[in-house]
Amino acid sequence: MSEVEQKSTPQQTAVDQLDIERLQEYLIQQVPGFSGPIKKAEKFSGGQSNPTFKLETDAGSYVLRRQPPGKLLKSAHAVDREFRVMLALADSDVPVPKVVHLCEDRDVIGSMFYLMEYCEGRIFWDAALPELDNAQRGAFYEEMNRVLAALHSVDLEVAGLVDYGRPGNYFERQFGRWQGQYRASELEPIPAMDQLIHWLGEHLPEDDGRVSLVHGDYRLDNIMFHPTESRAIAVLDWELSTLGHPFADLAYQCMQLRMPANSGNISGLMHVDRKSLGIPSEQEYVSRYCERMGIERIDNWAFYLAFSFFRLAAIIQGVAKRAHDGNASSKNAAGLGALVEPLAMMALDVIKNES
Repeated sequence: MSEVEQKSTPQQTAVDQLDIERLQEYLIQQVPGFSGPIKKAEKFSGGQSNPTFKLETDAGSYVLRRQPPGKLLKSAHAVDREFRVMLALADSDVPVPKVVHLCEDRDVIGSMFYLMEYCEGRIFWDAALPELDNAQRGAFYEEMNRVLAALHSVDLEVAGLVDYGRPGNYFERQFGRWQGQYRASELEPIPAMDQLIHWLGEHLPEDDGRVSLVHGDYRLDNIMFHPTESRAIAVLDWELSTLGHPFADLAYQCMQLRMPANSGNISGLMHVDRKSLGIPSEQEYVSRYCERMGIERIDNWAFYLAFSFFRLAAIIQGVAKRAHDGNASSKNAAGLGALVEPLAMMALDVIKNES
């Protein structure tokens, strides 16, 4: 089975089953045009946070995305925010699935969930895109760059998202949030994380006034592409989206591409000759983004990268904590905790050599 197929093929697990009869009764009553019956409900194997299922009916297929069971960290697993932002982006230049219904009644299946259309397309897990040739690889990275710039150019007032995030210094706010999340999920002391947290706290940039919609987890495998074209048809996994600084998304994607080929669920391009594969260098990718956004350059790039490593490490620590508590969506969650220290070390290396 290819990596693309692995992402797109549902996998039934013992974790987080659905009460099909109750769900079906609810959807028939609440969703116009939904007639059932639900012939099959299978959990997708990809993803670490919100369990996601493919529902098959005689009339077609849907995707159900829910909060995980059990006690949740404050503000985590915000499927209602995912629903809201995708609904708001329906007529924008940012491709998103059509959302159908949000259920905030946790008694239906045990947690909040929403329903959206099932999109047929391709999702790639390997950042080197071995399935494609050089010309195609370049086109896919160009499309990712285009969509990211489109995302950061969304008119917040037109989209009805002016209140989608808190005002003020985005990085200061995010640092406080993820430091708190990390401490709440900490299973044992990690000196490198402590050192990184201290440095970031001492080097938070002044608010430069840039505010846009940010995805929060913008990466290759959170984008579904057309079955035969290099065109994005759906940006997925909006759980971490908010109003914030656009450079955070860009640095987060570039940070991932600096990582090894196999780092948990993230595929990087460390030690990969990008030019030989037709993939742009980091400098070329950032320059293309700046061109699209009408800016000359990005200063303080090392901070944005180091912050991205920190934030990902904090997210992964949360996944490890859920695995420790028995509430993780993925069977691979428990092993992810081992990535936290290496991520912190990578951030410290960026600070030492590039700041």
